[in-house]
Amino acid sequence: MNPRLLKLTFTIAAPSLFVPFVGFSRESAPPSSSTGSVSEIAAMHTARASHSATLLPNGKVLIAGGFSGGGGESNPYSTSELYDPRTGTFESGADMSIGRSGHTATLLKNGKVLIVGGWTGRYAVRNSAELYDPATNRFTPTGNLVIERADNTATLLVDGRVLITGGVGRQENALNSAEIYDPASGRFAQTGSMVEPRGAHTATLLSNGKVLIAGGSSGHYPSQTIYRHAELYDPATGKFTSAGQANVARHKHAAILLRSGRVLILGGSDNRDWHGEYSSAEVYDPASDTFAPTDAMHTTRFKIPEAVASLPSGMVLVAGGGPFAELFDEHTNSFIQVPGSLDVAHLFASATVLPNSQVLITGGYFSSGSALPATSSAWLYRP
Repeated sequence: MNPRLLKLTFTIAAPSLFVPFVGFSRESAPPSSSTGSVSEIAAMHTARASHSATLLPNGKVLIAGGFSGGGGESNPYSTSELYDPRTGTFESGADMSIGRSGHTATLLKNGKVLIVGGWTGRYAVRNSAELYDPATNRFTPTGNLVIERADNTATLLVDGRVLITGGVGRQENALNSAEIYDPASGRFAQTGSMVEPRGAHTATLLSNGKVLIAGGSSGHYPSQTIYRHAELYDPATGKFTSAGQANVARHKHAAILLRSGRVLILGGSDNRDWHGEYSSAEVYDPASDTFAPTDAMHTTRFKIPEAVASLPSGMVLVAGGGPFAELFDEHTNSFIQVPGSLDVAHLFASATVLPNSQVLITGGYFSSGSALPATSSAWLYRP
């Protein structure tokens, strides 16, 4: 059972337990006029969720893959489109070699984008990867993954290589394996294995060059194991070691590096999925290897791994999983609601910081009765 579609299946299997989206407690705070605002812009060409969004060196944003929601993941998209901040519109891009959702997209130091893994059909994953070249607007195959995977993470290391961790294989069994992509050779090679098999986790490059692996899960709904303990990857040794324990066991959350060098970890859910969403957040301090709670968000949010963005101001914009956006202020350890509506909670949406400091928010799927349609809508956050 695909974890991205659990709500639909759960509703059919046990409707008496289903709590509709509007039934969640969604507290809000009075918005401040100094927080910027969110407004809708021209839509994408295609309704997408679980897609990737990557800022290119030329200032455009590459939107690639994804699926239509509501069971459409059995036929993920191979199409892409480009958002041009100068015109405020989307234009058609090249097609990937295969359809993908739940993949990763990483901007390499040479300006190309590495596309790795992802679902290529229902319960179907492949070991293929490809490169997008903005100069030619083309995708071309690169080396194959050592192990096929989807819902993995991809982290650009200081030396320009890319660390691929975990995810799930066929039948959604979590993986503890990791591998490294070397742009110089165009090949993947295994590195040390994680301490635990993890899917729906996060991987964040720290200021010291190590990578923090936080949260995630293994097993199958509703008997998943959700992890509190974190681990660290050291590129110098190629090994993972156990790190501190978070205050909350969470998966399908988000994590982002703060200006101080600490890591903000927020939202997600427990093993009840739609019925266990979190509004909580915490901060990891690499100096002490400890986690400390912050104030809670103004709404519960999950399925948001690509829907947070670090702003030039040092604030963090949280733009997915809820009907409005909010900002995290590291100085006060609190969240501030942003004026403007996102209509509903969009899951597996994306948020991309543009060269002008605005943030492009795209897609995601949402709850509409018993359906889970994706949206083609897009928004801009203007500071």
